[in-house]
Amino acid sequence: MSLPPNFLDELRTRTSLSQVVGRKVLWDTRKSNQAKGDMWAPCPFHQEKSASFHVDDRKGYYYCFGCQAKGDAISFVRETENVGFMEAVEILAAEAGMQMPKRDPQAQEKSDHRTRLTEVMEQAVRFFGRQLRSGAGADAREYLARRGLDQATQERFAIGFAPPGWQTLWDHLIGHGVPGEQIIEAGLAKPSQKGGKPYDTFRNRIMFPIRDPRGRAIAFGGRAMDPNDNAKYLNSPETTLFDKSRTLYNHGPAREAAGKGQPLVVAEGYMDVIALASGGFEAAVAPLGTAVTEHQLQMLWRITDEPVMALDGDGAGLRAAYRVIDTALPLLEAGKSLRFVLLPEGQDPDDLIRSEGRDAMRTLLTDAQPMVQLLWRRETEGRVFDSPERKAALDKTLRDRIRTIQDPSLRNHYGEEIKRLRWELFRGPSRQAHPGRRRFTMQAPSKPADDTRASLLVAGGKDVEIRLREAVILAALIVTPELIPEFEAKIEEMPCADRDHAALKACLLRHAGDTVEAVRTAADAAVGDDALEMLCRARHVAITPCLRNPGDPELARQTIAEELAKLEAGTGLDAEIAEAAEDLYASADETLTWRLGQAAQARQSAQRAQSEDRTEYDLGPNGAAINREERSAFAALMETIRFDKPRS
Repeated sequence: MSLPPNFLDELRTRTSLSQVVGRKVLWDTRKSNQAKGDMWAPCPFHQEKSASFHVDDRKGYYYCFGCQAKGDAISFVRETENVGFMEAVEILAAEAGMQMPKRDPQAQEKSDHRTRLTEVMEQAVRFFGRQLRSGAGADAREYLARRGLDQATQERFAIGFAPPGWQTLWDHLIGHGVPGEQIIEAGLAKPSQKGGKPYDTFRNRIMFPIRDPRGRAIAFGGRAMDPNDNAKYLNSPETTLFDKSRTLYNHGPAREAAGKGQPLVVAEGYMDVIALASGGFEAAVAPLGTAVTEHQLQMLWRITDEPVMALDGDGAGLRAAYRVIDTALPLLEAGKSLRFVLLPEGQDPDDLIRSEGRDAMRTLLTDAQPMVQLLWRRETEGRVFDSPERKAALDKTLRDRIRTIQDPSLRNHYGEEIKRLRWELFRGPSRQAHPGRRRFTMQAPSKPADDTRASLLVAGGKDVEIRLREAVILAALIVTPELIPEFEAKIEEMPCADRDHAALKACLLRHAGDTVEAVRTAADAAVGDDALEMLCRARHVAITPCLRNPGDPELARQTIAEELAKLEAGTGLDAEIAEAAEDLYASADETLTWRLGQAAQARQSAQRAQSEDRTEYDLGPNGAAINREERSAFAALMETIRFDKPRS
């Protein structure tokens, strides 16, 4: 329906935005100036304590300096009431005493029809409430009392009781002039398959009215009193009023409570929501008998940025959590996510609050896990990764999950967190030195000046060789990114003391499997165009065959494998010498001399390999100096052993 332009202008003129907003917020009296229409409050769209939400009553606009929410009175009603544009206009027009323009006859008839159905639903709410308080509801009242639901709570949630009879509600509504087709269309009765009178949908059940965000009854949920009933919980069927995939139980009250700073908690069912609300956690909602849907997630994120999913800690609760993760991952945005609370096994919110108090539930909500932790748990818990094939399968599964995230920045952050968790899982505890042994260490080289940091030769010592090899590996992977997954584990172990090398390594691991263009763009962003260009143009990199002639994956694979092997050999040799040095100060035996002899042979082999590839890396005089220093240090160590070794 289109509206005359002057109608909306007049509506905005008659409407006080501060009055509309004031129903949802508590104004900061110290910061606000009501005389000037300059009002401030905590934002109703995201959880905060400071008054960053500004309303300019004279201009009729609001703006939040925290979440950047902005708009006028119509958009505010749309967001806070979760209604469409026309419905928001109707709400404001009614408050302003304005008559809505005439609608299209068909649209008006549809609206009037929905209104009649909601009136039928309200009659059913009142009928079920009277039945609960009658003699027929004695067992239901006793059950509710055992669950801790007092009279005030029953009235607050309009809990009722559907008697066991087949046509009790039907006869009541027909007797009050409700047409039978409306009773059936509202989902309160079903036509008989045998040609008889329609029968009630709900029989011998405790009834929970389900309301839309504006508080209108649109459906029911019923809990069976008979333990042998096939369905413990039964919801209304889909109707003109009710779409369970787009509805949340307790939506309206929870949204209002979340606007006042309470955490939004998504529980599993009606009783959980009621227990949470009764325990002081009033921003509680529940889906309606199905897994959380995309529409429900969007509704939750309109209330708060990080709803907390509170689920049972048993297998069923975990499976429900994992289904939510699969639904949520493609929908995630920066600042919009989920956190998870897994309740102690065998306890629901009511049990926990009763046995351990509100503080126990508050602690669980405060310590809720981020979604990435639960994603990692699903893929790793109870599994053994003792082979390359199993590790590769884990990597592929996690990459596939993360790729469903649409936001590139968020996808990168998930990748980095998964890499960290993977490192912790596969790396294991580091090898500790034996007690009482002195640690043999070499002093780190002094930090180079800023104007010479780009040169790989300024560090001196063995760092030069390591950095040269790392540079070749990183450059080869930049031009051949399809090889990153193949060498991923080895790349992670590269020390990368150079800051640019470390940034490039992290970048390559995040973009494993991406195109050359995507990897190059990401690498530019990681270290800057100049730094990347300097790396690729450095002589020891540029003369590498696979970089002189890019596009040959096999040649690149061979180069990367060789350089990684040389790095690994050097690391192993250093570890052997360091361990031998520790043994030198702890005890001396005949095996020590043998081990150092083996180390010497390995050093000589490494030196021969280095001389063979000297022209490839173009070390020049500095390289020779490094080798002389290493030989001198090793000879000095041998002399120390020769003179310090106790005589037998």
